[in-house]
Amino acid sequence: MKTLRWRPVSVMMVAAFVVAGCGGGGGDSSTSSEISGRGPITFATGKDVTGAVTQAVETWNGSHPDQRVRLIELPADGDQQRQQMVQNAQTESGAFTVLDLDNVWNAEFAANRWVVELPKDEFDFSPFLESAMKTARYRDRLFSVPAYSDGGLLYYRKDLLNKVDAQPPTTRKQMREICAKVLKLPAAEGMSCYAGQHAKYEGLTVNFAEAVHGAGGQIVNDQGQPTVDSQEALRGLETMVEGFRSGIIPRAAIAYKEQPNKRAFIGGELVFSRNWPFMWSQANADDGSSKVAGKFAVAPLPGITGKGVSSLGGHNLAISSFAENKATALDFIKFYTSKKQQRQRLVKGSLAPTRSALYDDPELQRKYPYLDTLKKSIQSAEPRPRVVNYGDVTLAIQDEVYAAISGDKKPDKALNALQRRLEKLIEQK
Repeated sequence: MKTLRWRPVSVMMVAAFVVAGCGGGGGDSSTSSEISGRGPITFATGKDVTGAVTQAVETWNGSHPDQRVRLIELPADGDQQRQQMVQNAQTESGAFTVLDLDNVWNAEFAANRWVVELPKDEFDFSPFLESAMKTARYRDRLFSVPAYSDGGLLYYRKDLLNKVDAQPPTTRKQMREICAKVLKLPAAEGMSCYAGQHAKYEGLTVNFAEAVHGAGGQIVNDQGQPTVDSQEALRGLETMVEGFRSGIIPRAAIAYKEQPNKRAFIGGELVFSRNWPFMWSQANADDGSSKVAGKFAVAPLPGITGKGVSSLGGHNLAISSFAENKATALDFIKFYTSKKQQRQRLVKGSLAPTRSALYDDPELQRKYPYLDTLKKSIQSAEPRPRVVNYGDVTLAIQDEVYAAISGDKKPDKALNALQRRLEKLIEQK
């Protein structure tokens, strides 16, 4: 399917890294005073691969027979989710009531008045992670509520690293050195070293951002200016390219999204895997579906020239400006983002909570020993470019980075082209 390049309604495209009062977008957004009406609603979200979302909806419906929620599962691919949500908004359709937004879309949807402003005084956000809360605001106004967060983790075969007396790597160089030893083991025959998400979709933007940040660079600086023509960004992209060229990353991984990556790791094909927390429960499954249950652990992502840095992932819930029964939608958001529901989604699907206390719960820490590592990953994570026209920006990143890792462009040429494209996209009025 050809990817559609949507143009937002707003006339100003300015990065939303900046503080309140700055930024782009159309006029005032729909206000919280428009939140009224009760009755059936819909919940548009990505494919529920863990069953945790379905469970939450069923719980709500059991106690709200007159305000039932109908789950609408969109494709698993984030770019396709965004396309369908944008189409819904541009036609002013009321088909979607509650939107499960990738947190980096918050600025775009708020600026274009596709979602309503939410009443701050009806929420207590003090228990929430501040890194997650920053993604919910636009121009210092609340347009969404963080439902779950995400930080990238390095999954590794603990059993194989133990055989070569190795600790989890803190740099990509260390990871290559460990693989050189591990892959000589009879137990590692036929395995590959490492894979992330390198298909031409949003995951590639995430992995590229982590490589750039891990080399000390930025895609967009704090003033909203593109900075991918730096030596740091070049080193990050060259590391990705060299991974494929050297075979550290298997060639098949150039088509990997989250699920193929997961299948490769739990199928015993990889020593290291960069993925999100959702993979933990599936990799540890004791029903025979995972070959690595009890044999792996997680660590922070390795850096390139310094400390590794995750891209800040996660999803927020917002209310469509064009939907009916917004009061029911607001109550559902409160329910869905409650401590109890976030705990259940962590247990059911390893979905990272946005409430800080859940990471420090002794019972959960015993069951999910990665929680401390995950919390640190999220707290130190860097956001992807928060720009109003994010859809065009991420497509430009995917185009140029994929051209480099597939061998169609040299890294410096790809970054020079990307710099020009980002300058045009972010500065155009």
